[in-house]
Amino acid sequence: MSIYSCLSALFLSALLAGCTQFPELDSSQTPGVFDAPYPQLVPLDDLINGAPPRATADMIGSVTGRAAGLRARAVRIKRLPVGPSSGTDRRVAQLRQKAAQLRAQ
Repeated sequence: MSIYSCLSALFLSALLAGCTQFPELDSSQTPGVFDAPYPQLVPLDDLINGAPPRATADMIGSVTGRAAGLRARAVRIKRLPVGPSSGTDRRVAQLRQKAAQLRAQ
């Protein structure tokens, strides 16, 4: 395909895309938006700093307990054997042998 045909195809697709009909966005607003009061402006420092944390002692204890439980679970998972020593190869060999026996029947 030559560069001329590529450019003409691109121009034609851009021309067709320009002919699309846009949806009416004004009719998609909920009723009462035009009559709603303007939002109250707040200082930028309040937005940057954010709200003060509202964590209680119970919440902190709960999250700390969950984190400790997850760390203990991670330690247990790390101890699990992975690879040929885990018995997976032996189990796969047994299943292949059983499949061969079933095919032979």
